[in-house]
This record gives sequence, C-alpha cells and structure tokens, in this order.
Amino acid sequence: MTKKKKIKKTLVDQILDKAKIAHDSLNFNGLDGQLPEGIERSEIFKTLALKGDKTGPIIGIIPITDHLSEKRLAKVSGNKKVAMIPQKDLEKTTGYIHGANNPVGIHQRHKFPIYIDQVALEMGQMIVSAGELKRSIRIDSQTLADFVSAEFADIKE
Repeated sequence: MTKKKKIKKTLVDQILDKAKIAHDSLNFNGLDGQLPEGIERSEIFKTLALKGDKTGPIIGIIPITDHLSEKRLAKVSGNKKVAMIPQKDLEKTTGYIHGANNPVGIHQRHKFPIYIDQVALEMGQMIVSAGELKRSIRIDSQTLADFVSAEFADIKE
C-alpha cells in the first residue's frame, strides 16, 4: 500500500475550507502543457489583472485557451478602456506574481471587480490558480463567483 503524499494547503485552500466551500486542490502547472489525466486545457482559467480608466484595477478570468477582449471587459465594467497591468506592477497591485493571481486571494485583499467569462457558468466548474505557482483549485463556477462577488460576462475574443 503506497502512502499518498499530502500536499500542503495554500492560503486559498485555507480560505475556502474556512468558508466550507467544496473544492479540489490540484498540483500542476496549467501553462507547461503537462496536464494530469482527466483534465482538459479548456477547463483551466487564467486570472488577468487590468486597470480601467474609470474603475482602477479589475480582474478578468477566461480559459487559458482564449484571449481576453479588452473592449468587452471595458464595456461590462463601466470603463471606456482597460489595459493589462504591467508585469512589474502586478505583485504590488494584486499581491501575486505572474502565474499565481487568483480570484479568492485578490477578493480577500482588495475587493477589485471580478468578471468571469460566461463559458465557466456553462461548464459548471472551473480550475483557477490557488495563489502559488504549480497549484490550482477546481471549484463550482457559480460558487466561486458568489464567494468573490464576480459577474459572469462574455469577455473573451
């Protein structure tokens, strides 16, 4: 009998556990192409930090297989235009480095407006970063949106 190695919980796991929100902790890097069996690239979402000309920082979450429509995100968020936050400013804005941005941690710290592409709602569940490189969570899309006060919108190209 092999003993399954228990992975250390991330802060995101701890926050969700405390809130009694069901989720799976996953240990892989969705960007390097090596996916665990049973996980499709289309299930993995990237958390993008942008700045709106009226709202300041906003978060857009889309499948890693797609491109964000800045025009659509600007429209749904009440901005005239939005632009990606430069990588050098990312950690001081969101608290996370590139590749570790996640809606749970960002919402806990900053309450920035969060928009999730509506495809996540249609899929029923989604995989997002758990706040550390090579760590992710799989969670019910609506549950995540409710927890981080996110809106579903058509924001991908």
